[in-house]
Amino acid sequence: MGSELDFGQEPEDKWCEISRRNARSVQTTVGWIFWDPGAVARYEARGLEGVLAGPLGYIASRGAPLAPAGAEALIAAFGTISAAGIRLTFDLLKGPDAFLDFWNLRDEAVQEGLRRHAPGIVDPLCEMAPALWSVIGRLPLLGRALFAATLSMPRPQSPLLSGWHAVNLLREWRGDTHWALVAAAGLTSSEASILHNEWLGYKDDWLSKSRGHTEDEIDAGWESLTRKGLAADRRVLLEGLRLRQRIENLTDERTALPWQLLGHRAAQEFAERLEPPCELLLSRVDQTAGPQYQPASRRRERYQDIQDNQE
Repeated sequence: MGSELDFGQEPEDKWCEISRRNARSVQTTVGWIFWDPGAVARYEARGLEGVLAGPLGYIASRGAPLAPAGAEALIAAFGTISAAGIRLTFDLLKGPDAFLDFWNLRDEAVQEGLRRHAPGIVDPLCEMAPALWSVIGRLPLLGRALFAATLSMPRPQSPLLSGWHAVNLLREWRGDTHWALVAAAGLTSSEASILHNEWLGYKDDWLSKSRGHTEDEIDAGWESLTRKGLAADRRVLLEGLRLRQRIENLTDERTALPWQLLGHRAAQEFAERLEPPCELLLSRVDQTAGPQYQPASRRRERYQDIQDNQE
């Protein structure tokens, strides 16, 4: 657990700090469901069979709000998730209406799983939901298509699910902001995956492969990063790591707004109340997927080394 933040000095830096800190709990509150056996079993019962039930169920459930716009819109919004996997999901489900089934099945699994695996998160989500929804209603929509589409979905009546969806919207708002920064840096999906993999210290293009990129896509990413002077001999150079760190720093800075709107005390309360149960949810990810999955929930000791070398 982190120590209490002091907002009395360097307020902009402190808001970036709370943005960075709370991003871990936001990601973890939502992300564990992507590999949850309870969710995957529901997706299989709905017709997605075999090893693809989890990944395609994730695409279908998360992508339901934007599915009426078609596969290409979802590819644009999902950043580094396999375009082929997204197109396959559309082919199998044969229309956006079926995506809503997976949205609802995921919500069932969320309520069941939170109560079973992290019961300490139930009261904080229920109690903080009204304040979080008030903040969400004041966040700018411009350039944030997945957030806006998700915001248009009916708000759940269940207090627990309402709180979870509020946190999910914070996650999508941060995600849309992040991908806008990636696009502004001139990076493609495969390039972004390669930089992220190296920034994390992962080996052998693990992240790209885990997102469903083909060998040809990965090779093309390495070639283009090499032409840009960000990689050589299939290794990311320091300038590439610096670029990835700058994107992360800007993401933290540009997504401080929800916490500023929430206020110092409530932002601190969010951190203190959600971090302990989120550690339990992260341990679920370790069990159901593996310790390299959900890197946005992991602490950033390595990243500080890169930050220190930016001067």
